Amino acid sequence: MLHDPLVILLVGMFIVVGGIIGFRLNPFLALLIAALVVAWMTPAASIIEFGLSKGMSQDAAQALSIRPIGDRIATAFGTTAGQIGILIAMAAIIGKCMLVSGAAERIVRSILGVTGEKNAPLAFLTSSFFLGIPVFFDTVFYLMIPLAKAMAMRLKKSYLLLVLCVTAGAAMANSLVPPTPGPLFLIVEMDIPIGMMMVGGTLVGLVTIVVGYAFAVWANKRWEIPLRDSLEAPLKDIQALSEKSTSLLPGIGVSLLPIFIPLFLISAKAAMESFAIGSETGEGNLVVGWLVDSVNFLGEKNLALILGAGAALLTVVIQKREDRELVISSVQAALTSAGVIILITAAGGAFGAMLQQTGISLRIAGLTEGYQMALIPLAFFITALVRTAQGSATVAMITASGILAGMANTSLDYHQLYLGLSIACGSKLVPWMNDSGFWIVCKMSNLTEKEALRTFSPLLTIMGFAGLATILIAAKLFPLI
Repeated sequence: MLHDPLVILLVGMFIVVGGIIGFRLNPFLALLIAALVVAWMTPAASIIEFGLSKGMSQDAAQALSIRPIGDRIATAFGTTAGQIGILIAMAAIIGKCMLVSGAAERIVRSILGVTGEKNAPLAFLTSSFFLGIPVFFDTVFYLMIPLAKAMAMRLKKSYLLLVLCVTAGAAMANSLVPPTPGPLFLIVEMDIPIGMMMVGGTLVGLVTIVVGYAFAVWANKRWEIPLRDSLEAPLKDIQALSEKSTSLLPGIGVSLLPIFIPLFLISAKAAMESFAIGSETGEGNLVVGWLVDSVNFLGEKNLALILGAGAALLTVVIQKREDRELVISSVQAALTSAGVIILITAAGGAFGAMLQQTGISLRIAGLTEGYQMALIPLAFFITALVRTAQGSATVAMITASGILAGMANTSLDYHQLYLGLSIACGSKLVPWMNDSGFWIVCKMSNLTEKEALRTFSPLLTIMGFAGLATILIAAKLFPLI
């Protein structure tokens, strides 16, 4: 009974939520304690079964099961930190430098000049959605959050609305539209043409972000969350820049470089991977070969963000050439803030990894096996259960597609595209403290844990259900077979 993955999950949830909200523990400590308890409660047999399900040999799975608890947690912590550490550090530098140099303020004024104040949140929503197609959710969020802070200072309101708009757009595109990893895995497992997934994912995504926008507007009216003072973005600095003459701010082209460079490079690399463009493409043409190799090299997300940070730093140096101390202090403040975010996010990743090792995904798969329900909602709820239980949207999509892939090629009354889209929408439910993305949004936007749980978590949940409803209607009206 105590070794049941569902029981272990409940214990882990109680420690994290109770520790942070009830006992006011630092999130890093609460997540670390929960990871320790979950790892301690997990029997060796579950770890071996988990390892085998991940393609490990019997010996490797056995070795994993006898590794010390602290070692397993440290490995998972290091893996998460390795995935997000440089990204968060560089994103913090980009954000800080864009605020200090006035680049964020310059971009915000340009957006307002085109859309007006009333439509600024919609501009954030749609731009983050389309940016989220080639680029990971967290990268889009890192690059857009300084703009949200500058925009909120100019509007004197609606900071939560802007944060939720950025989140809504980027999160839905990331799960629905290739070439991001989750949808790419789905099209292989479910035998869905990539073009069909791109079109279907975009259409469903646009519907869901409209629903997400409606919730964001309501939440912004219900909970007036202010733009808060923080080490990396002091309000007095943002206020001073908002009052500056446009002629004293950097040009719009220079201002966009820290965002444009990483987005362009990452998007170009993703496009080449999607169309299987490799080094052999340039055989016989040195220029083409060099160009392909350069994009593959520079488009790696860590390096792309480093180049973006370099452009942001250069903008500060040019704008503040008379005050070198400001440049140094800006980078120091950004990295200090980033260090805390990396620790909390990596601890969240470790907690999620320990939950995965309990075999929670296999347990849920076993519970749903043979459950006679319509396949589209079944795909959605299996994915949602796995996502909520262990925190990773990608793991949830892989688990659900593994369960349902065999059914995708049977005689359905609709195209298997709809099953894939249902899995993608189900992966949005329910983000909470075992999800590293939750902590990225929470800490980089300066929301408290309670505020994130009542705004960010319901936002993605509601959009996921809106996607399910859309898919059910579309499968009935346009079966595509």
